[in-house]
Amino acid sequence: MKFVSPLIKGKLIKRYKRFFADVELDNGQIVTAHCPNTGSMKNCAEPGWLAYLSEHNNPKRKLAYTWELVENHQQQIIGINTHNANKLVAEALQNKIIKELADYEQIAAEVKYGSENSRIDFLLTQPGLPACYIEVKSVTLLQEGGGYFPDAVTKRGQKHLRELASMVEQGYKAVLLFVVQHSGINQVQAAAHIDPDYAAELQRAIDAGVQILAYGCQLQQQNYFLDQSVPFICNKTVDF
Repeated sequence: MKFVSPLIKGKLIKRYKRFFADVELDNGQIVTAHCPNTGSMKNCAEPGWLAYLSEHNNPKRKLAYTWELVENHQQQIIGINTHNANKLVAEALQNKIIKELADYEQIAAEVKYGSENSRIDFLLTQPGLPACYIEVKSVTLLQEGGGYFPDAVTKRGQKHLRELASMVEQGYKAVLLFVVQHSGINQVQAAAHIDPDYAAELQRAIDAGVQILAYGCQLQQQNYFLDQSVPFICNKTVDF
């Protein structure tokens, strides 16, 4: 995945009101950038870290800049834009990077499904195979050497897990795909210390037969892409 324009580097001043970030560019100019991340961004938005912005010339936009990446003091790169997770997955599916899903040829995005008025991120189909429902989640929280999801309580995430489990009960394939947008994370697990209800719902989904996948990214300043599987750690061994 390539950015629409070369990223502009600056120093993060602060993130506020969820959707705004003030950044001091290298030339000394202070700009307000759109923050495309509705999560808590725990451990991802410390003042003084390097921020990388994309610039847009669309006159209809209120803000000309979008915050894309941040680099912490350990030189670890973190993908801030959660919308990019789906773009990375779409590209990886088309290029057969995700080996567990490489047998599927037809890819549809944002398809309505389920009993709780949901949209699945990707629906894969292939003659002779059960339809495959894929929910994508972006992982950016690094704590004590491990990656965790979610970084805040998420009722919506619990709903998605119930919908996936329901698809398995109906005879389809269902996958929860964690996209690791943090160069310092090499394994993923449920953040039971942050949202115990989500962790419990995730275990129920696993028990129902939902497959859990996690893939890491090569994060670069001008483009990045999914490249390799990352271990998912759970408290219970499940054979899929």
